[in-house]
Amino acid sequence: MYKGPLELGPGRTQSCSPDHPESMAQLSAQSRLKLLALQLLLWHSALWTGQEAIPLASVTSLPPTLPLPRSFLLKSLEQARKIQARSSVLLEQLCAVYKLCHPEELVLLGHSLGIPQAPLSHCSSQALQLTECLSQLHRGLFLYQGCLQALAGISPELAPTVDMLQLDVANFATTIWQQMETLGVVAAGQPTQSTMPAFTSAFQRRAGGVLATSRLQSFLETAHHALNHLT
Repeated sequence: MYKGPLELGPGRTQSCSPDHPESMAQLSAQSRLKLLALQLLLWHSALWTGQEAIPLASVTSLPPTLPLPRSFLLKSLEQARKIQARSSVLLEQLCAVYKLCHPEELVLLGHSLGIPQAPLSHCSSQALQLTECLSQLHRGLFLYQGCLQALAGISPELAPTVDMLQLDVANFATTIWQQMETLGVVAAGQPTQSTMPAFTSAFQRRAGGVLATSRLQSFLETAHHALNHLT
């Protein structure tokens, strides 16, 4: 039988007794504060998770730090398409006339001949760096221009296509270089051509033509995608 509050010591009684409204009010206030703190913690956690979930594309889609004129971009895209079309013609001729139709079968020969493959790592949509991309693009075009020069004398049938392709590549490289000069991101003077492949037979020259042209096409596919991304 209940006779009164539980004695806890001299002058003290059980603090959670329903007969003490002040104690109940204090507990209620503490509960509300704890609930509010928990809600804030959950909200902050959800916000942080949402920030971490932002896709990479939303970052790489930001505009470049240096503006590129639309006229330059459109001209570059047109030059890239022109080179791709002419290089396709050259590959078709090499296939039809000399039965060299599969560049992947010539990879080992390409290593021994020293056929270069220019990188464009700074022009990918995931890691686009404008000034570095333009610099890589110009160096690569300059490199492939040298490869095409090394194809001189490939055959009377193919010489006109090779000459026109070399001229197209040189013009595109000049366009990129002039834009880099406008942006102030180049050193004084054009770069010098590195050592190019030295072919010792007609077959090597034709096989080198297949490899150099197919790698030029792959290079321009990445360049075209990067330039399209900037328009």
